[in-house]
Amino acid sequence: MTTTTAPRLGTAVARLLILAAALLGTLLAGAAPASAHAALTGSDPRDGAVVATAPKEVNLTFSEQVAMSADSIRVLDPAGRRADTGEIRDLCSGSVVRYGVGLRAGLPDGTYTVAWQTVSADSHPIAGAFTFSIGAPSTTSVALPEQNAGGGIVGALYGIARYLSYAAFAVLVGGGAFVLACWPRGASVRPVQRTVVRGWLTLTVATLAMLLLRSPYTGSGELADAFDLAGLKSVLETKTGAALTSRLLLLGAAALFVAVLFGSYARRTDPKERKDLAFGLGLGGTVVAAGIAGTWALAEHASTGIQPGIAMPVDILHLLAVAAWLGGLTVLLVALYRAPSVERSAVERFSKVAFGSVLVLAATGLYQSWRQVGSWSALTDTRYGQLLLVKIGLMAVLLGIAWVSRRWTQRLAAPTSTEEPTEEPTEAKAVDADEEAEADEERAADEAVIDTASDPESASDTAPDPERAAQLARQRAAVATARRKRERDADPERAGLRRSVLTEAAVAVVLLAVTTVLTSTEPGRTEEEAGRAGSAAGSAAVPDRPVDIRLPFDTGGVDGKGVVRLSLDPGRTGANALHVFVERPNGKPLDVPEVKVALTLEAKDVGPLPVAPDRIQTGHWSASGVQIPMAGEWKIQVTVRTSDIDQTTIDKNVKIG
Repeated sequence: MTTTTAPRLGTAVARLLILAAALLGTLLAGAAPASAHAALTGSDPRDGAVVATAPKEVNLTFSEQVAMSADSIRVLDPAGRRADTGEIRDLCSGSVVRYGVGLRAGLPDGTYTVAWQTVSADSHPIAGAFTFSIGAPSTTSVALPEQNAGGGIVGALYGIARYLSYAAFAVLVGGGAFVLACWPRGASVRPVQRTVVRGWLTLTVATLAMLLLRSPYTGSGELADAFDLAGLKSVLETKTGAALTSRLLLLGAAALFVAVLFGSYARRTDPKERKDLAFGLGLGGTVVAAGIAGTWALAEHASTGIQPGIAMPVDILHLLAVAAWLGGLTVLLVALYRAPSVERSAVERFSKVAFGSVLVLAATGLYQSWRQVGSWSALTDTRYGQLLLVKIGLMAVLLGIAWVSRRWTQRLAAPTSTEEPTEEPTEAKAVDADEEAEADEERAADEAVIDTASDPESASDTAPDPERAAQLARQRAAVATARRKRERDADPERAGLRRSVLTEAAVAVVLLAVTTVLTSTEPGRTEEEAGRAGSAAGSAAVPDRPVDIRLPFDTGGVDGKGVVRLSLDPGRTGANALHVFVERPNGKPLDVPEVKVALTLEAKDVGPLPVAPDRIQTGHWSASGVQIPMAGEWKIQVTVRTSDIDQTTIDKNVKIG
């Protein structure tokens, strides 16, 4: 026999959620894990620079504050050995965020690799590497890491946990608010209870997972390090660790709120007591919800950048508005499918709450967009701005669907002329669909036993069969459930509302996915600032010092081998002082008849610009007022003549600002 099951969210919801999960996976896969709020804006020495002598230290400058550990900056020599002392120096001054590491004395010539990894102030790991050379470039055995900071399986798991935490927060807070503000009878509806409790459980598990994954996420990237107690201890000492720990403590208070809401509050029948308890739950729940939202504001984008004192409260309001709208929408969807007796007045009240949430979202979102993007160009030219445009588009779609839902709500709320006025169902009259099904099963089982007992011919041979009675009870309960489903589906307004709310919830899932990716993406304002700083950095070989290059030569004649050391001071556009030192292989000055220099900017077809330095003393040639007309990558050619017939030309490309 074919039986009918109780109404559930159905295949349509499953398909929409699968589609939303696929879109989430695509977004997370396309997100750059190392893109975060802080960015490297400069270094000394610069990337690719060639310096004549070994510097005493390597300095890194960042756009925002970062958390440095003892191993955040490593300098490796051409053979892959540590060339730094391991002592990180804090060189921050005012708004300049700079850290350095000392280098060992007596470093040989060659190409050195600087590898760095740290955590930005908004909790996201950042990493990178570059090279510089002492004397002249050389081959190196150092292999740069292929995996970005925060990537790999650990990064994927951490990203999933972050998404689940946002979604679960919305369900927990929005579901509780929906019950208290819109549908008090929902406190006794089992599907609603299960939905909110699962939201609390998911948020708790996701927070614990993030706490365990935090150390490998910002460090080694190895999943096994999630259970390293030393790593967990170091995480607890960070701002993010404190925020996650605070969230767990606040979730303990939230558990008490949920227990009272679905326990004492649901059982209260006295209107005054119920009202007083609702006021206490509303006040306490708001404080706890704001506290949980504050753990995100404390650890992520709102806590860094411009105007953090304004941005953090705005971020809390934004999260609470999202939860009230999307979380309430989720519980409403569950109520429409699993508890079709939800009152029309409850849907009307939620419509008003959702409208207020949209207003708050519009105001707070506008401020956050200005703060994180900063310019129209960043809105279209940066990944953050492009994701923000996608989010705005999804919001527009969501508002359109919400408008349709609001129209269905108005049609639900408007009684027709043929309807008799009815009183709002009371607690005694309103029965949950699951409880009705259980009552039907019990009644059907009793009837089956009575039917069997009332048949003496049948009872004479065998006693009543409990298994048969239970089967009959299930069949009759299924018939009763199917009847209620037909009655529910016969209401076109309610069916239309269910469809529109279902579509609204599916779009909300994708919107939440885009929002999650946005929180781990470098804001457009910072990306543009880092780009400008990077352009300025790339146009100068070494900051605050001359351009120094070292070029070995061999003219092929007697005494024809040596090294040319060239210094261009200050190494910028405009007038520069040029010094050329010609040395023997042992470092002693070499007296040569002639030295000529030419500069060429091939990208702009400028040059060669000849420079004829004057001999100052043995092995030292100089020229003043050497003009560099524009910034770019210049080729410096040095011609050395060691006899009447022996000469050679050597060259080197350097970036000059």
